[in-house]
Amino acid sequence: MFDTALTVNDLLFLARGAGMTLLVTAIAVGLGTLMGIVFGVVRYQVGPWWGAPLTFFLDIFRSIPLLIQLVLANAFVTTVLGFRVSGFTVACGVLSLYTAAYCAEIVRGGIEAVPQTVRRAARSLGMSWGQDMTYIVLPLATRVALPSWIGLALGVMKDTSLVFVVQVVELLKSTQILITRLQEPLFLLLICGLFYFLISFPIARFGGYLEKKWLAND
Repeated sequence: MFDTALTVNDLLFLARGAGMTLLVTAIAVGLGTLMGIVFGVVRYQVGPWWGAPLTFFLDIFRSIPLLIQLVLANAFVTTVLGFRVSGFTVACGVLSLYTAAYCAEIVRGGIEAVPQTVRRAARSLGMSWGQDMTYIVLPLATRVALPSWIGLALGVMKDTSLVFVVQVVELLKSTQILITRLQEPLFLLLICGLFYFLISFPIARFGGYLEKKWLAND
């Protein structure tokens, strides 16, 4: 017969870890998306030559493993610069830039997918560049970019499992603490995976709902 030492308090401990995972994900995806939109539009407008410095900066965050970024950023901010910041702040900052680096490419690709004939028609109607971007290009680009952005958001949510290196107790770290105490790794990892599923499933379904709604309105 199956028996476990897991208590209600342990489940609440896991739930708090899941809450931290959600909080870090929301901040990172929110800030990263805003920066990614700006970076993506800039990269599209200035072209590959003038945008080379920005591209190089973003490539740093896309090329270096996230675990190394977290460790180096924490050491640089706290040891080299001497700032007293929490691991939570470092985690949110690094993950936001990490998200922005990928989101910029998603945004740039979405903008490039908008036909030039549509943009020329908008400009011929007297729209300014800002109006063209706001009312024509970005809404159309959003439809193209949404599936990739949903995938990015889910990936960032799972990548929060690495922020334990800067002393942030999120869902996976909470699970590891309980595994050390209770010595029930398979059962606890199953519960941890269930928490991740419950977090990610609504996000994926919401993205699918928006896609179907847009297709129905075309």
